[in-house]
Amino acid sequence: MNAKHKMTVLAGTLLAASLATAPALAKVPPEKAEMLGNELTPSGAEVNGNAAGTIPKWTGGMTGNPDCYDGSEFLCNPFPDDKPLFTITAQNLDQYKDKLSPGQIAMFKKYPDSFKMPVYKSRRPYHMPERIQKLTKQNALETETVGATGLKNLNLQGFPFPIPQIGLEAIWNHIGRWRGDSLERTIGQVTPQANGAYSMVMFKDQLAVTNQLTDYVPGEDDNVMFYFKQQVTAPARLAGNVLLVHETIDQVKEPRRAWIYNAGQRRVRRAPQVAYDGPGTASDGMRTSDNFDLYNGSPDRYDWTLKGKREMYIAYNSYKMDEKGIPYDDMILPGHLNQDLARYELHRVWEVEANLRDGTRHIYAKRVFFLDEDTWLAAVIDHYDGRGNLWRVAEAHQLFYYNVDVQGYAMETLYDLNAGRYLALGFENNEASGTNFNVEFSKREFQPAALRRSGVR
Repeated sequence: MNAKHKMTVLAGTLLAASLATAPALAKVPPEKAEMLGNELTPSGAEVNGNAAGTIPKWTGGMTGNPDCYDGSEFLCNPFPDDKPLFTITAQNLDQYKDKLSPGQIAMFKKYPDSFKMPVYKSRRPYHMPERIQKLTKQNALETETVGATGLKNLNLQGFPFPIPQIGLEAIWNHIGRWRGDSLERTIGQVTPQANGAYSMVMFKDQLAVTNQLTDYVPGEDDNVMFYFKQQVTAPARLAGNVLLVHETIDQVKEPRRAWIYNAGQRRVRRAPQVAYDGPGTASDGMRTSDNFDLYNGSPDRYDWTLKGKREMYIAYNSYKMDEKGIPYDDMILPGHLNQDLARYELHRVWEVEANLRDGTRHIYAKRVFFLDEDTWLAAVIDHYDGRGNLWRVAEAHQLFYYNVDVQGYAMETLYDLNAGRYLALGFENNEASGTNFNVEFSKREFQPAALRRSGVR
């Protein structure tokens, strides 16, 4: 290691240490907020690329639809001519370890003959609507954390802390990120056996941000961030079961409200287990409730440390993973998804470490998050058990919904290194409809009384 590189590492270490020990400073001063849209993107990322030129400068993102887009709910690949620059395999892994997470490295060791990462040119298409940019800047000036979990002065839909100073603020950017006003989608989930055998569970998901409901009343349910309803549509033995969630902001003050309708019993019941490490819906024990969306819910069971930024290869612009018509059998392989369909790029990420707080419990004693700096979506999360051993690796295949200016997941994966199995969620390639962000909902559609109407086999 040369002297210049040593100084760079030392500077990064000192920065990370100062961030980790920084007090919970509320808001940022106006002169710092003015960096948004100038030195920083409206979401808080660095505008400039890296010194090597392998991460490009952000130039405003993709502000229109590509010529290939036909106006449907399914997206076309705006970069069809891109080819892999190189592919990371178990054989050349040592060359790239410094830009991979421990969990990603473990996947190469677990599946040396099949796991790979095709690396493409890095692109930064992310763009937010102007109204969301304004809300995000307003949040930078006003939003504050309250205790271990709550927020105050939050403008829904804007990123809560585009210029984070502590780990809790950074993770709130993932939890409370701009995800559209509403959405409706039909997607599949699989939990293949070690030999690749699987059965698909299909969900119909509906989500609406509180202040975007057609009958929204200001001040009513102001501790609710969004409403979410998930109906199982297949297989037949599970069809008709429905989950309803009112996602509260401060879940210590007011725990998440959740209900389940069981179609077999025709009963609606409160579901306090739909939180933290409660079992995920139809997941065969392969994920917890807070593994959905890579991470969701109240952050109060962990101490959060902001470790700083680093460059990392993450799954990005994953349009091939969402391509219409690809057979599911071609996507789902033993051990992991078909990596020929994956696209990895070099991006800057925020690293945030979560350690279980004293006096609390969770099956994951430690989690290490890698949050994409442009979008604040979790790209990779490494999960550790109570003995400190790496257990599960969550990886998201991101894509930009250029038709609505929303960053989302083409696919969520959670790989269990011990069991040799995984969970993958997001299959819509062979469904009649894709993700619809232009749907309107009323509050009554997200009430417990509506579950029986939804849960029809």
